[in-house]
Amino acid sequence: MPGTQERYLSPNDVAKKLNISPLTVRRWLKSGKLKGVKVGSLWRVRGSDLEAFLKGGEKD
Repeated sequence: MPGTQERYLSPNDVAKKLNISPLTVRRWLKSGKLKGVKVGSLWRVRGSDLEAFLKGGEKD
């Protein structure tokens, strides 16, 4: 569908949005607490996955 392209965020972008450390975001990604995808050696988080995470109330 045109105009429905998913936004992908870096761990640094997620950390800024949540006011937490990028290291915490990477730990959550590695543990599976936050859903993400690896692009080469870099983690990326879909905007929709971040929204779902926040709605789940999993922020420590």
